[in-house]
Amino acid sequence: MSEKLKIKLSIANRVYPLTIEANQEEGLRRAAKNIEIMIKQFEQSYSVRDKQDVLAMCALQFASQEEQKSINKENVNEHVEEKLNALNDLLRSYV
Repeated sequence: MSEKLKIKLSIANRVYPLTIEANQEEGLRRAAKNIEIMIKQFEQSYSVRDKQDVLAMCALQFASQEEQKSINKENVNEHVEEKLNALNDLLRSYV
């Protein structure tokens, strides 16, 4: 049985208490840090004062990054499949 931890993460000047699995702590802390960095970047670049707008922009940025990774993975998988099919065809021609 894994140990539960109680941690507090600060995001956009608000503290969020969480009860998590021990193996989740590093990922959550890194995610919170990345959100804070992105908040600062948006606030500096666009002079946005409303935290809700900044958080919405952060959410959109992270979601679009995940979608792009998924698209890239699909493209790689298609490319690999094409190469494997070509190799398979080549092998069949020698049998």
